Order: sequence, then structure tokens, then C-alpha cells
Amino acid sequence: MSGQVEAGTSCPLSMTHAAIPLLANAGEALRAWLPKLYSRTYDPASRPLPEKAGALVGMGMTEKQGGSDLRANTTRAEPVGSRGPGNPYRIVGHKWFMSAPMCDAFLVLAHAPGGLSCFFMPRWTPDGDLNALHFQRLKDKLGNRSNASSEVEFQGALGWLIGDEGRGVSTIIEMVEFTRLDNVVGSAGVQRRALALALHHAQHRTAFQRRLVDQPLMTNVLADLALEVEASTALAFRLARAFDAATDPAEALLRRLLTPAAKFWVCKRGPMVAAEALEVLGGNGYVEDSGMPRLYRELPLYSLWEGAGNIMCLDVQRALQRSPEVLEALEAELAAVHGADSRLDREIDLVLDHARAAADETSLRRFSRDLAVVLQAALLVRHAPGFMVHAFLMSRLGPEAGAFGMLPAGCEFGAIIERAMPTQS
Repeated sequence: MSGQVEAGTSCPLSMTHAAIPLLANAGEALRAWLPKLYSRTYDPASRPLPEKAGALVGMGMTEKQGGSDLRANTTRAEPVGSRGPGNPYRIVGHKWFMSAPMCDAFLVLAHAPGGLSCFFMPRWTPDGDLNALHFQRLKDKLGNRSNASSEVEFQGALGWLIGDEGRGVSTIIEMVEFTRLDNVVGSAGVQRRALALALHHAQHRTAFQRRLVDQPLMTNVLADLALEVEASTALAFRLARAFDAATDPAEALLRRLLTPAAKFWVCKRGPMVAAEALEVLGGNGYVEDSGMPRLYRELPLYSLWEGAGNIMCLDVQRALQRSPEVLEALEAELAAVHGADSRLDREIDLVLDHARAAADETSLRRFSRDLAVVLQAALLVRHAPGFMVHAFLMSRLGPEAGAFGMLPAGCEFGAIIERAMPTQS
């Protein structure tokens, strides 16, 4: 719902949400931040934590020479006194991309004496002085302009070690898992907004003496978009349920595989949904006043945040190779729909066979796509009306159709559109 209103707040909300599990397991000094992070009050003032009604956490990982290769980072951290978790270090270096620089604290990576490590860096020191973060510039981005992104230098900034020295990547990955969940949910939300605008326009726009929504070609396009958005939403919420059930071993295993697969496919489809929805409005959709251009620029970012498409596919492969039990969790998830449809059964068998085999890296995108689509199909079988399931299975299993609006004859176009149509309260 938030993503349908204003996507610019997604980044600081997501990073603050994701920082909480790390701080909850840190020392007492860092846990003292939690009440301000849980606050429902947005306090934009730049003041020390005790003077704030609420606080936000940002993140800085990537550097000019590194990108996704975090171990290539050059930022250094030296202990002020004692080494180890919860102790302060002086950090010197540079971050090419520091997200949401208006935040009150940041999680950053730097090389400590024991290796690449994760640090909590507040904007203000406990003594009430400004920390040595020197912001060089704000990024001139394609989209997401309502959320600032910056380039920064640390000139002896104080940061407190989270986790052990040398365990920075594994520590930060725990946070990244949560932000990847938010990428999936956020992308599905923005896609829903684009669909709602397209449906509303088609419902009220008349051309050639008929409403657009009543014209067969447009009906096919709108129904296809509605299918895509519902499937993305279902997958996003299934992933969220796996996060909620963190103490369930099977759900934790499924989350390990589902997170990168869902982020890859849902976020990859986002710009395509926006482009097609924009076209429904015709030339008006290309005008900023319609709101569509902003959505179109917003959606590619969800694929880039916290690992682009190839990184997600490699993570799918890594999950299967390093944790064989993940495959058992996937089999159990899909067993619930066994026998519901012979086409889906065949596709599930193909996906599981591929998962058991030594995956060829060049085919990882195809496999990750098939895995996500099979999971979407299984969720719709369990939770959506028959007419949605029928259309999805006919159009999504097997080779991809390409552009939207190619649903086969026999789909209940009107029922699909009516299910997705925005309603007035």
C-alpha cells in the first residue's frame, strides 16, 4: 500500500526495518537505538539520538572499484581501544553509494585488522559531536529522486563493530535479506499502482464509440497485466510469510531460496508492466502529469537494489549447492498442489530436475524464472479463483510469450479485469 502512494520512502523504511535484527543482537549501547527505530514518528531534524522522536538507518556498502564485489572494498577501520563486537573503530575511506544520507545512522563495511567487517556509524557521536562523514554530492539518478542517494568520505568517522571482525559480509547479508524482501514487496506495490491507473483510464476512456475496457485487444492486455500483478503480489506475500516464520526450519530454508528467485523475477517484470500500463494511456501516459513516467523510472531500481538480476540468479544457485535441504523445502512447498493440473505437474518436475542437477551458469536466468513462475502458479492454484489459475497456467508455463496482451482464447478476460479493478469506498 505504501509503494502505491510514494515509492521514495521505501529505501529508508526498508533499511531501518532490516537493521533492527542486527541491532537486536548487538551490545547494549546499540540496542538503545531500537525504541527510536520502532517509533511511528518521523523526525527530520539532524540532532543527537536522545533529542530525536524517531530515527532512521541508511547503508553504505559499494565503492567505486567494487560494486557487488564487496571484498574489493578499500575503506579501513582501526580500533580506538579494545577490538571486538560493540567496540568503536575509526573509519577512513569512501563509499560511492550511500543510501538515504539524511538518516541518523548507517551500516557500513570496512576492513578491520581481522578482515572485512560491519560497523554501525551514527551521524552524531555519543559526545554530541557531528561524526566525520563528509558527503561529497547527491547522485543524479534516473528515478527515485524523492529519496536522496549520496557519495561520501569517512575522515576518521566513529563506527561500532557489529559481529566479529572478518564477518562483515555474512553480517550485512542478514540485513540484505530483509531489504530484498522489501524490494519484492515494493516492486509489486508500484506495479499495482501502474495497473490501477491503466484500469481506471480504460474504464473511463472512450474511443471508436466504445470504452477501452470493452475492446477485445485492450481487454487482453489489461487481463494479462492483472494476472502478472496478482502473481507478483502472491509471491511477495508468500515470501513475507517465510520471514515471519523465522523459527520454522522449513520456512527458513524456503526463504533462503525464495528470496533471490522472487527478487529476480518480480523486480525484473516491473519495468515491463509499467511500460505496458503506460501505453494503455497512450500519449497521455508519456506526460509527467499522468504519473506513469515516474512509476516507469522507479521500477528498474528494485532490480538494482541489493543485487542485480545476475547476482540473484547466482544466489539461487548458491542456495541449492550449499544447503541441499533447501531442495526438500521446495519439494514440500510444491507437493501441496500435486495433481491439481497436469501442466503444472510437468513444469514442477522440470524445475525440480534442474534444481537437482549441476546447474549451468549460462542457464541460471531461465531456471530462476521457471522457479519463480512455478511458485506463482502453485500459489494461485491454492488461493485464486479458477479463472485466474486457468489463464495463468495457459499463458505462463513453458516458453515466455514476450509482450503482454497475448493471452489465449478461452480465458475469462472480463472476470480477471473485474477482480483487479480499483473500487471506490
